Amino acid sequence: MSFSRFTFMRSLYKLKANVSCLRRYSSQNINLSDPAIQAYLKYLMLEHDNLHTQSRRNPEEIRRLHQIKPIVTVLEQRIALYDSIESLKELNKRDGQDEEIKEMVKEEAAIYLKRIKEIDFELESVLLEPKLTDGGILLEVTAGAGGQEAMLFARELFDLYKSYCEYKDWEVDVASIEKSDIGGIRKGSMLVAGYGAPEYMKIESGVHRVQRIPATEKGGRIHTSTVSVAVLPQATDIEITIADKDLNIETKRASGAGGQHVNTTDSAVRITHLPTGTVVECQEGRSQIKNKEIALQKLKTLLLQKQEEAQTSKINKERKSQIGSSNRNEKIRTYNYPQDRVTEHREGGGTTHSLKTFMQGGEQLEILQESLLRHQQYQALMADVNELINKNKTETAKS
Repeated sequence: MSFSRFTFMRSLYKLKANVSCLRRYSSQNINLSDPAIQAYLKYLMLEHDNLHTQSRRNPEEIRRLHQIKPIVTVLEQRIALYDSIESLKELNKRDGQDEEIKEMVKEEAAIYLKRIKEIDFELESVLLEPKLTDGGILLEVTAGAGGQEAMLFARELFDLYKSYCEYKDWEVDVASIEKSDIGGIRKGSMLVAGYGAPEYMKIESGVHRVQRIPATEKGGRIHTSTVSVAVLPQATDIEITIADKDLNIETKRASGAGGQHVNTTDSAVRITHLPTGTVVECQEGRSQIKNKEIALQKLKTLLLQKQEEAQTSKINKERKSQIGSSNRNEKIRTYNYPQDRVTEHREGGGTTHSLKTFMQGGEQLEILQESLLRHQQYQALMADVNELINKNKTETAKS
């Protein structure tokens, strides 16, 4: 190991009890020269080395090794660059160097310093990269305060998410829609599956507030209404199984608009889970088989929810925190039509304009979600850093 690498590694390892690394981090910019950050990066390198040298690893250790490897790869490039700069410094100290060699050293150093800035940006990016999974969710959109106007916006929000799922190339199946009299919806649900779907769509949980002049009113008064969005993890066959004897499955003709085929074919499916009395329906597709699959998946997800509520009440609290009471003063995001802007009220969000484009469910929503996910990852990183600091302080105090 070179002297510069040894010095760098040693500086990462040292922690002083009175170091200023316990300060609160108020931005997403990571100060890589901070002793706390350096100590954390050193810890990751040691953890990686330990896992890498093990002859056998359990699934959790394999997952962890895969998770931290990109960080360590960038760190090793960073160390190599510092080694090169140290070598140039030693070369420049030698006596008798002609001007040509000194100029070459200067140019080489400038290249390394530029590359270090690029590496630091790469390191910060990989540290804040959201951890995505391949999975599914059940998304529910429910009209809140605001009457018919809330129901109209619930429909628009529901369509936004459906378009967004198509933009992300996720699989999406509409499970149910309870329509209102003038084209809105009281409640709608869809099953979404794909890489990143659980993490991206979890961002949408909460109360969405819309401010605009309703088409149902005259006089130009701005109306405020709310729509609640809940996102639940989709159940898998491993997590929950349903016996056929516990199900009562009925088929009927679909109601509402949809053309001659929908209204004359027994494509709608209603499933009752007899032990719990849970009822689900699906009539959105033309195929009875597909509607049955969607209804069964929704039933499994709802039963899993009830099962976990009975055990820990975790999902129940999560759903309550997501939906709130749907009052106008509870919000995660505001859609202001008169000012043509969308304002995300959570940390890591901001304001974006061109509301019409945003409601198409494309890149603008994706950028907003990625910003929020990066902020969440930043907070998780800082929590890990402070946990390491406290652990070192405790060990130092004991020794």
